[in-house]
Amino acid sequence: MPVDTESVSKGRRASSILEKPTLSVDDVVILMGLSRRSIIRLFEHERGVLIIERPETMHKRRYRSLRIPRAVYERVIGRLAVR
Repeated sequence: MPVDTESVSKGRRASSILEKPTLSVDDVVILMGLSRRSIIRLFEHERGVLIIERPETMHKRRYRSLRIPRAVYERVIGRLAVR
């Protein structure tokens, strides 16, 4: 029986991601399987999320980095879970 190497590598990647104290948007995309935009909308107003930002100026666009603590990630996942 052939082994699905893609799902095995995703499983390893997900377990190594969950060992981090804070997660990036890309980490959460891998874990949840949603788009970057959906993850940003879901977490940007959550209490405890770290937002590192350089505001927009007249000639430069804004840059923003979200860091999601593992506790916040688990809280949101628990809230979204079907009970």
